[in-house]
Amino acid sequence: MTSILNADLHCHSVVSDGTLTPEDLAARAKANGVELWALTDHDEIGGQNRAAAAARAQGMAYLTGTEISVTFADTTVHIVGLGFDPDDAQLAQGLAATRGGRGERAHDMAAQLAQVGINGAYEGALQFVGNPALISRTHFARFLVETGVCKDTSEVFRRYLTEGKPGYVPHRWASLGDAVRWITEAGGMAVIAHPARYKFSANEEFALFSEFKQHGGRAVEVVTGSHSAAEYATYAAMAQEFGLAASRGSDFHSPDESHTDLGTLPLLPGALTPVWELLSDRILR
Repeated sequence: MTSILNADLHCHSVVSDGTLTPEDLAARAKANGVELWALTDHDEIGGQNRAAAAARAQGMAYLTGTEISVTFADTTVHIVGLGFDPDDAQLAQGLAATRGGRGERAHDMAAQLAQVGINGAYEGALQFVGNPALISRTHFARFLVETGVCKDTSEVFRRYLTEGKPGYVPHRWASLGDAVRWITEAGGMAVIAHPARYKFSANEEFALFSEFKQHGGRAVEVVTGSHSAAEYATYAAMAQEFGLAASRGSDFHSPDESHTDLGTLPLLPGALTPVWELLSDRILR
């Protein structure tokens, strides 16, 4: 397997904040030419057995996956885990602890929205939740679109739910070291997800990559749905600078919301080491 492989190693199902089942995602990935797939639900591995079985039924290779929420430099950063043992007890316990604060946070978000005249937001968001333990800003965004407060989820995040706007409530997630350790000790590889999204200063970004590598992190998403072509080049260079492997994933959530469909990203730049070359013994077929 080389860098020309159509691998999509970042997407979400109804088990977290996506709108499709693992089985429907597998079918969509296969239809779009994906050869190696991973389901990476937020702080959750409950869909892994279904996803692996669906990939096998579609004739696709599969890597186990998750996306762990981390607090770094007062910012929520996401660390993707790939190729781990989904039955690892320490990983399961860590993810459960990370999920634990979402319910309280959701009630606080709804209370803030009520203060600006948007009532019933918690109950409204619950209508869009496949897994109530994973209620998130995305579910509130869907409620605000459904009720006509905003025309699309992009407008929601411009007007609400982000720092300084009504409905924003920060959450203390896992530490960077904990997340990398859970993934690594479960036999997997930790990956910095969509690094351009965090809007860090050069010094903050250098600190993130440095600490990530010190904790045992081994890869970064270079080609991902929220990166521009210029950012592909930037993070290809960062991967080489820090000696990290490169990953590729659409971050697909929904046919109606996602800008990038499963399997439709450009290929990884050829000079990089793809994560799947280092995880070849963890790929399920």
